[in-house]
Amino acid sequence: AARLAASKAAAVAAAQPDGCWVLGSDQVADLDGQPLGKPGHREAAIAQLHAMSGRRVRFHTAVALQAADGTLLEALDTTTVVLRTLREPEIERYVDAERPFDCAGSFKVEGLGISLFEAVDNRDPTALVGLPLIATAGLLRQAGFAVP
Repeated sequence: AARLAASKAAAVAAAQPDGCWVLGSDQVADLDGQPLGKPGHREAAIAQLHAMSGRRVRFHTAVALQAADGTLLEALDTTTVVLRTLREPEIERYVDAERPFDCAGSFKVEGLGISLFEAVDNRDPTALVGLPLIATAGLLRQAGFAVP
């Protein structure tokens, strides 16, 4: 996640004039040490949710703040999600309702996906959505921006 966030920020920052800063972010779901990619389609989303059912999944959300001059500031947040034991009809109803095909872990926590959880453990409640705002605000302050 950190490598991808930094790569995204660096690619955009390289084309910016001096004085500009670019924010990049990425998230990787981790089930027993194995990364879960974005499912891409219905069948893969259903399979991911089956695999995560009744288990703990870690979500690593990275943010990188890159200056056009090459200065890089980074932060990483890890959120642990405990999914309920899910039945096939629940999984299918959820996937058909929200179509989370472009989401790490095959759910949208900001929508109906929260109904799949038993618990969430993290420092930053915004991290699971995809951008850890507490960390982002800290990086912006570190770079000299006035926040708020």
